[in-house]
Amino acid sequence: MNAAPALLGYAAGVGFLAPRLLLRSAWPHRAPALAVAVWHGLTVSFTIAVALAAYHLAAPTEHLHADLIAVLHSCGLTTATATTAAPDPTVADRLAITLPLSVVLLVLGCFVFEVLRGRRTRSRHREVLDMVGRRSPHLCATVLEHDRPAAYCLPGHQPRVVITAGALRLLSPGQLEAVLEHERSHIAGRHHLVMAATQAFARVFRRLPLARHGKEQTSVLLEMIADDRALRRRSREELATAMYEMAAAKAAPVGAFAVGGPSAVVRMRRVLAPQRRPHVALRGTVAAAAAVVPVIPLLFGCVPTLG
Repeated sequence: MNAAPALLGYAAGVGFLAPRLLLRSAWPHRAPALAVAVWHGLTVSFTIAVALAAYHLAAPTEHLHADLIAVLHSCGLTTATATTAAPDPTVADRLAITLPLSVVLLVLGCFVFEVLRGRRTRSRHREVLDMVGRRSPHLCATVLEHDRPAAYCLPGHQPRVVITAGALRLLSPGQLEAVLEHERSHIAGRHHLVMAATQAFARVFRRLPLARHGKEQTSVLLEMIADDRALRRRSREELATAMYEMAAAKAAPVGAFAVGGPSAVVRMRRVLAPQRRPHVALRGTVAAAAAVVPVIPLLFGCVPTLG
């Protein structure tokens, strides 16, 4: 029995049905870090399923393990015991291995591209900040002389928190600390790498609901994670008021994270009307599912097929 139909059916469920279930669920906003892990687990699982389906479509009568051994044997990368029963691979065998590898390498290549592009963009922006901004040791941030209130961070290499003079005049000391702690959370959590992975997947599978909604939701969830960290040091009223004051701020530069933005209204409601975290049993179940779901395609595609 060929595994391609099962893998394609599984990929369709992960790519089209799973996002709808997540969007209808209430728990992701109550456990945003866990929700990000689930979205990423689904993207990894979908990628593996598509790669294995491509292999089984190219070689419907073969098994992945045998072809891998044959290719490694031809490259001299297997031991003598393993190579005694491994025939030299044909052109079809090499093609069958190349297809799934191409799928995986395409996603990984796009991830590297997104990381390097973001790093280059942030580097150029830092050069501008060095010319027009002033460093504030007290705030551990760069201050821009601009009347419009705004705050954002540039994560990655040489991270930078940026805030405008307008925001300093507008915000109270408590609100300012909440904003700065929010931005520091993005830097400490390396959220730019999380977004780069999501953007890479969306670049490869741009019309897929999992890619489209995953990119949108991950962006919102990362902001919620930063909000939760800010709440460890400041009150809900201070953070919500600061978000309200900064909601109309100009959009953050490419590659940066801002405390305001289009998700501010949803996040303000979440901050002002807190809900209990999901039950420990639900969190444990979801965490286990997020860890297991990338392995499921391997059970379809790598277990020896039945004749």
